[in-house]
Amino acid sequence: MRTLVIETTTEACSVALFEGEKHSLIAHRHEILGRGHAERLVPMIAELPEKGRADCIRVSLGPGSFTGLRIGLAAARALAIAWQANVLGFPTLALVAARTWQPAMRPVTVCMNGGHGEWFIQNFDKSLRPEDGVRSLAPAQARAEAKHSIIAGNRATDLAELLGGEATALNLLPEARYFPLLNPFHLTEILTPLYGRAPDAKLPQR
Repeated sequence: MRTLVIETTTEACSVALFEGEKHSLIAHRHEILGRGHAERLVPMIAELPEKGRADCIRVSLGPGSFTGLRIGLAAARALAIAWQANVLGFPTLALVAARTWQPAMRPVTVCMNGGHGEWFIQNFDKSLRPEDGVRSLAPAQARAEAKHSIIAGNRATDLAELLGGEATALNLLPEARYFPLLNPFHLTEILTPLYGRAPDAKLPQR
C-alpha cells in the first residue's frame, strides 16, 4: 500500500510518497515557489516513482493560502477518482507542530503568515493535540495568545521578538515528508478547507 501526501498551503509546495502502514519514505519533492503551485504540483507528483500512484492520498486542509489550499484539494480529489484511492485531510499547523518533536516531544505554539498583516496562531500540547482553535490575529493579539516558549512556523521569529526574547523560534514550513509524525486523530474524511479567517470577497449589501 502506498500513500501520497500533498501540501500546498504556503509558499512551499511539497509531495511525498510512502510505502506500507509504517509510512516508509520512498521519495519526496519540496520547493519554495511563492506562487505557481497550480503549474508545478502535478509535475512534482509525476516526478515521483510510478508517477506518484498511490492507494491512499493525504492532503493538507490549511489554514494558509486560499489559492494553494484549493489547488491541493482539487488535485487530491481528481487523483482519488482516477486511482480509486482513499483520500483524507489533515491540518497544516499540526504538521508544522509535529516537526518540533525532534529531538523530544514538547508543547508548541505555531505561528504562520495569515495575510493582511495577520498571523495564524494555534497552541498544541506535547501530545500534539490542539489546545485551542486556529485564529487569524494581528501581531499584538497573537502575542497575547501564545502559550509556549517554543514557537514554530514562518512567523516564529517575529512572534518570538514580540515576546521579548523569552521564546525559541523555529522557522519551519510544512513539508509532506513529515506526514508520519502526525497522529491518526489528525486525519479527517471531511475535506473542508480550514481557512482560519473570513474570505476576502464579500457579498454586496442589499
